[in-house]
Amino acid sequence: MSAQDMSLLMEDHPMGVDGGMGDIDVMHGLDDMEVLGAMDGMDGMDGMGSAMALDDVDLFGDSVMDDTLGVGPSSPRSFPSRQLLQRLDELRTSGCCQAVAWSRQGTIASVAKDAVSIDLRCIRCRPDTTEWELSEPAAWSPSSSSAPFVHLAWSPTANPDLAVLDAHGRITVLSFSIANNQPYPVRRWESDVVDDLHAVVGCYWLPLGMAQNKPYYISHGPAIINQSEHRYEHQFYQAFGPWHPNPAKSALLCVTTNGSLKLLFTANSQRHEETAIELESVTSSDELITHASLCSDKNTLLIALATASKQLRIVRVGIRWGEPQVDKQVLPGSVPLRPSLRESHVAVTSWLQHGPGEAALDVPMAQLSHIEMLPSVPAVQTQPMSPAAVLIARSYIPQDGSPYHQNGQSIIDRWEVVNDQPQTLHPAFEQLGSRNGAASAPPTTARLRRLDPILLPKVVVTVTTTRFGRVLCFAFSDGTVQYRDRFNMNELYTEHNTNSIMHPLQAGFRFDSGVPCLQVAFSPSKCSFVQICDDSTVKWVKLQYPMDDPNAELQPADQKSVLLALTVASSAVAVNQAACDDVLAIARPFAHRPEFANAWVREMVNMLKVTVDYSEETHHDQLVRNTLLQHCFSVINHLGYRGDFRARSPSGKFAMLALGLRNIFVVITVASNTAIGFKEKLNPLDDPQVVHAVAGCTQWGLSLFAWLMDALLDLVSDKEVKAILSDPKRFPELVRHLPPHRYIPLQMVLCSSTRGLLLAACRRLMHVETVSSRATQYYETRIQQQQQAQDPSAAAALRPHPQLYQAYQRLALSVSDPLVKVSDLEHVLSELASDIHSAYKATLSGLGAAKMRAAQSQQHAPAANMTEQQQQQISEQLIKKAQAHFELDMLLGGNPPPMFREVLLKLVTATLPAFLRDEQQNHHHHKTDRAALYLANHPLLEVHDDPRTLATRRAAGTYVDVFKRCEIPVVVVGTRSSSTAMQGGAAAAANNNNNNNNSSLSTTTSSATTVPAKRKAAAVANNNGEDAASRGGGGNPPTTATATATAATITPASAPAGSGNNNENDVNEGNGMAHWRLAIQGTWTGIGGGGGDNNNNKINNNNNNNNNNNNNNNNNNNNNNNSNNSGCPQWRRCVRCAAVMEDIWSGKPGYHFLLTQQRKCLCGGSWATVPRRRV
Repeated sequence: MSAQDMSLLMEDHPMGVDGGMGDIDVMHGLDDMEVLGAMDGMDGMDGMGSAMALDDVDLFGDSVMDDTLGVGPSSPRSFPSRQLLQRLDELRTSGCCQAVAWSRQGTIASVAKDAVSIDLRCIRCRPDTTEWELSEPAAWSPSSSSAPFVHLAWSPTANPDLAVLDAHGRITVLSFSIANNQPYPVRRWESDVVDDLHAVVGCYWLPLGMAQNKPYYISHGPAIINQSEHRYEHQFYQAFGPWHPNPAKSALLCVTTNGSLKLLFTANSQRHEETAIELESVTSSDELITHASLCSDKNTLLIALATASKQLRIVRVGIRWGEPQVDKQVLPGSVPLRPSLRESHVAVTSWLQHGPGEAALDVPMAQLSHIEMLPSVPAVQTQPMSPAAVLIARSYIPQDGSPYHQNGQSIIDRWEVVNDQPQTLHPAFEQLGSRNGAASAPPTTARLRRLDPILLPKVVVTVTTTRFGRVLCFAFSDGTVQYRDRFNMNELYTEHNTNSIMHPLQAGFRFDSGVPCLQVAFSPSKCSFVQICDDSTVKWVKLQYPMDDPNAELQPADQKSVLLALTVASSAVAVNQAACDDVLAIARPFAHRPEFANAWVREMVNMLKVTVDYSEETHHDQLVRNTLLQHCFSVINHLGYRGDFRARSPSGKFAMLALGLRNIFVVITVASNTAIGFKEKLNPLDDPQVVHAVAGCTQWGLSLFAWLMDALLDLVSDKEVKAILSDPKRFPELVRHLPPHRYIPLQMVLCSSTRGLLLAACRRLMHVETVSSRATQYYETRIQQQQQAQDPSAAAALRPHPQLYQAYQRLALSVSDPLVKVSDLEHVLSELASDIHSAYKATLSGLGAAKMRAAQSQQHAPAANMTEQQQQQISEQLIKKAQAHFELDMLLGGNPPPMFREVLLKLVTATLPAFLRDEQQNHHHHKTDRAALYLANHPLLEVHDDPRTLATRRAAGTYVDVFKRCEIPVVVVGTRSSSTAMQGGAAAAANNNNNNNNSSLSTTTSSATTVPAKRKAAAVANNNGEDAASRGGGGNPPTTATATATAATITPASAPAGSGNNNENDVNEGNGMAHWRLAIQGTWTGIGGGGGDNNNNKINNNNNNNNNNNNNNNNNNNNNNNSNNSGCPQWRRCVRCAAVMEDIWSGKPGYHFLLTQQRKCLCGGSWATVPRRRV
């Protein structure tokens, strides 16, 4: 047989050049083996080398062994996707190519598929199902762009800024002070140089400044479990700068390809300025910087630079802000900033140093994909500082032509920046230096000490840090993540741990099955992440607790582990006032379990030492500024929320009312005070829109007081309640006896935190009454003077501002005839607070003294050797601890403590009956109508949750604006009747204003239940008080029914700000803010469109001025609005509690100042703009 024939035979045989050897049957028999042995001596076998390439033959016979062992045929090899290969090329080319980023306030920004626009998303709770999901994208794009976007970076500020970088290194900064998906540019890139050498390869936002008295970070956790008890550990770590001189601001640093470092900062004049310095002198292509990473280390910046010649350079940069020495009386924010940068080179080495098990000729392995600079931190609080470190990742993917069954892998190289001891000079040199008078100690030198590399059998796509740089988070191309210890690189949170819990993964939570991805961005809590998949879609992956049956009961140990894990995860971000929405999403499946929300909040109070006891007489500012208590209410409110037009849980309703009380207090307080920092004296109450908002909050507060007093007065006539309060043995039955709608009002007055909010609201509403009375007197005097003036010019000068006059008329109507007088309720609450304080003191003081005597009776007890003062301090601490325990129980819906029995008995048998008797005796001043209290409807409170009321509200489709506290209609897209509502209710408001018929006014009220006659005017005032202009439509602020006759002689000269008319000093919002968004350079495409136009607003004004043709003009107005409107006006909905607020904006300083205080929802969640339609 010739060699050519043999080669042809081998091509058809299973042992051909493919190396498969799939058919092994020919080797099963001895005869076949002999045949093969006989072939060894055949002539011409030397020529087989030309037909069989040795490199292409599987010498090890993996598939053969698999078939022999019965494993079966080998699975086809899956090669990496083209998108992943392209992504690796991007990572190897530049260190700034992160196309998705998650802000600390919850906004998820990603570069769109076209690379010339930004998609803005957030996770939100759906109002219909209460399930958490990733929202639809809202696109933003600049007015001009010549290069694709390549990198996104968020600032750590409370109102985060987003740095958008393009391929040329140009930088645009977007601010998100209004909503999560509503940006506006504060720095534009038109002035930046278009040059490839200015491309950014590394950027870093400075951390926020720390208070001088607390220059440290607090790391909460882990939770240590010891049998049936558990405790929480807390670690304190030193905080290092540099940071911006203004503690609320940050600054952006960028390293460019040509070796420059740019500092972009906001001056105290609010202007964006920059300065630069040259880090490296680049004279050739080998010296170009490809990757850079920055971090704050010991009040300086440490910068790691990777060059094209595979060098690793460490540079230390100091920042001096150039603040002049000024008088202490001058505000720090008013001095100019003149920052300067100063660099010093630390160390240099080569980042390509092959390890013993690494092939030096693998070209893909010689390409860097990630670099991370890690600051100096201690591993444990009590240990010394560990040196700064540099981490470099090199990812490898086998090529298509490779015959080996290899998977992608990554090599993690690490270096520590260590300082060597100064070298000791020879004594002769020391003597020489002393003779010359220039003797000095040799400086300390630094070097890079290489640590052992780590091999990961996956392709790294993202590297980030958590726990203040002590834990590394790796995300891989297969969609999985790993957490590793920064010091020893051991993988963390891989096993179920019942003794120490630092992450939900240790309590049994698991991430969803990963899907292949290209990029990953972690949430602030690091409990979820978003990923960009191969098809450019964005997917949200969160932790889930594996349960076959969601309704199944958990074992006590498992439930305890879940609670502790969620507590540690949420507390870490709540303390830093970052978004913890993903933690709430993880806990949402447990919301239906009884007492889960209360147990979780109890753990958070214990871990964070949240102040819940306000039984002592303290200023209400401390209560309102307690953001941790607000966070606890927010958690209860969210877990008690069951969807739009559905009944809340009792605890959720209690938390909702507490948050509402706090919010109206903030609105009224801000509106009543002059803003700090304005050049001219500014009184927000000089703006009619501010007065309308205050009037809405006032009416909400008065409705709450009436509902509260009605429920309390029911207790007076309840004989069973009196019997329970009279019998100490039956007192624990009080909570079980009272239904939730009757116990919640009692809970609000007994719990010291909510009682404090009620007292604070009472004092603010009494202040509103005073302001309203003075304004009414002022305007009545001006009108009388105008009528008596004979000179027309003098009469015009005395003419009051029409819109402001109408706003104060609405405010006066709100406080003119309340069902419950505020001062009387304040007296009842103050008396109750005094009785509770006395009960605490009488009971707990004796308990504290008894415990101290018991401790002293022990011979070796520490209390035996204490002074009297020390014993008194310990006794006071025991009393405060006991009070806090009782207050927390009542806050979470528990039964009042035993010492409250006599307090409640006095309340229902003496205080409240005396309140009614006093009211009846002083009937000439004010009389509480008990029947009116019982029949009153309170639609603004949303506390009535019986099926009939919920069905009526669902059919009406109205929501309550949590800012202006008025009902706003919803748009049902596709219906003809929604045309008026789609224009922000402008035509409806104009129609209501021009009809003076009381019957027609009463029909416009969204309340479906019977309203007492004396309350109809106030209800109509609430409906008409909505500013149509601020909803994106036109028209003037509506007048109330009782104020129409008085204001009939006053013709509005112009529409208020935002009405759509081009008045002087007004901002045109007639197109639902669309004109304003187009006015800034750039476009913003929300989830929906704008409102009408100026022509439609003029029609609205004509309708207001022509009462005779009112109905016809309104019909024409609706038709014109329908034809010209491109979409629905925007709403702001809270991503956490789904509260609603209209998306309004004003250029007037007073109203704008008040709106800035509504950057967050009343629950602390972030806003997201959505179209006004039923979700």
